[in-house]
Amino acid sequence: MEIKNFTITKRDGSKDSFSLDKIMNAIVKAFESVNVPSDLGTISKIISHLDIKDDITVEDIQNQVEEALMREGFYKVAKSFMLYRQQHTEDRETLAKLQFLSDYMESANAATSSKFDANANVEHKNIATLIGELPKSNFIRLNRRLLTERIKKMYDKELADKYIDLLTHHFIYKNDETSLANYCASITMYPWLIGGTTAIGGNSTAPTNLKSFAGGFINMVFMVSSMLAGACATPEFLMYMNYFIGNEYGKDYWQHPDQQADLSLKKRSIDKVITDYFEQIVYSLNQPTGARNYQAVFWNVAYYDRYYFESIFGEFYFPDGSKPDWDGLSWLQKRFMKWFNQERTKTLLTFPVETMALLVDENGEPKDKEWGEFTAEMYAEGHSFFTYMSDNADSLSSCCRLRNEITDNGFSYTLGAGGVSTGSKSVLTINLNRCVQYAVNHKMDYLEYLGQVIDLCHKVQLAYNENLKDLQAHGMLPLFDAGYINIARQYLTIGINGLVEAAEFMGLKITPNDDYKKFVQSILGLIEKYNKQYRTKDVMFNCEMIPAENVGVKHAKWDREDGYFVPRR
Repeated sequence: MEIKNFTITKRDGSKDSFSLDKIMNAIVKAFESVNVPSDLGTISKIISHLDIKDDITVEDIQNQVEEALMREGFYKVAKSFMLYRQQHTEDRETLAKLQFLSDYMESANAATSSKFDANANVEHKNIATLIGELPKSNFIRLNRRLLTERIKKMYDKELADKYIDLLTHHFIYKNDETSLANYCASITMYPWLIGGTTAIGGNSTAPTNLKSFAGGFINMVFMVSSMLAGACATPEFLMYMNYFIGNEYGKDYWQHPDQQADLSLKKRSIDKVITDYFEQIVYSLNQPTGARNYQAVFWNVAYYDRYYFESIFGEFYFPDGSKPDWDGLSWLQKRFMKWFNQERTKTLLTFPVETMALLVDENGEPKDKEWGEFTAEMYAEGHSFFTYMSDNADSLSSCCRLRNEITDNGFSYTLGAGGVSTGSKSVLTINLNRCVQYAVNHKMDYLEYLGQVIDLCHKVQLAYNENLKDLQAHGMLPLFDAGYINIARQYLTIGINGLVEAAEFMGLKITPNDDYKKFVQSILGLIEKYNKQYRTKDVMFNCEMIPAENVGVKHAKWDREDGYFVPRR
């Protein structure tokens, strides 16, 4: 090994001068630890095998020392050196955990104290949230190892290394990397309706009346959400509830909601019974749960106009052979929406996230005038919800920010729920602001550079998909096996963040002008091109605009720290 003034990269990313003495001392200590004699000639021969380059990492140097010891036949010494490294690794990890524990306790709240993926569903900081935070770094390392090993097997080591490089330098971001579960899903509740939760490991039987529906629904959503990293959408919720209300009070219950429903001292009306069940379900699902590290479940629901409803559920049958009753459901949807809007004025209720699905005519106007007017009425009353409008019912908003298109797989900016048994397996987000600026600063065509990043993201997602299939093959994904989710209708999602900031860096005004439209279309068109290129009969891709939640804040912080243009704080 030729001695030069090298710079090495330490574990924390900082740089330091290369020291041959430190390597020699570490090797001598390894010999002494197992009482194997050594001299300067022996040590020099071992060092001669090392290939030290500028910016080499400490880990690479230590790996080479282990190989050199074994090459010279000092297997006992090499084993001691490995054990020494492992002990120090564990010591560093323990010290880091102790420091994190101290910082967490001193922090203002659970969100600011979360080092890895602060979650909006966590309102309080306590021992339960701390227990959930401590293993996150280990999950990240495990997930990266699982994914890079699969990438190497499917492609090559160069692609695996490139993925980690883009990830650690914040060109891309793997959403929910602290969880082994797939991302989010819009489930069908039919397996629960006919068999309870036994197929997914629970012990509750199928609901038989309105009371067991309400209690069983809560348990089912908690169970399903514990097996997802993200949102759980239940687009059939109100349709099933309407079925059980009708069985109990008659299908025409909605025509006389003030009629007395029980013989208790309270003498509740049908309407009061219904809103009491609304209260039980909504307040229960807004409570934190141990199965999600003291988070509330991310629960989504959908409302439909008549045309949308008939397109999706026109051929639906309940187990007793009856079909859904639109008139009752229409009333129940409005009643829930009105009740929830009023309830939010009493207390902070985050969930459910609501989406209104409206079918429109050739002029973009709602075909169902009654529901178009009701939607406007709810907005006028200050309600907060998402509206998804489409000219055909084979394009559905489902799960979270996902549009399920049967005929195409393009771009979506919608949130909420509307599809059934679909969702997103995994989200890999591209930091467009950094990618565009990096390309321009290095005299590259930014679309050509983005194409390379997008191509890599698709390959990484395919590798993730193989890992997911392996988990399913070993019985680890009962939601798929039990039929709550159809794996063939789950998307691999390419997320995008920083689009506006990238345009501003390019000197564009964020208005409906032709230059800005061209910029946006060129990037989204490029992603759509790769989505279609990689799509097969078994794998679908979609593009998702990641809102400025945790990821947007992180990207802005990292970009600013690394000297990139960030227009807002």
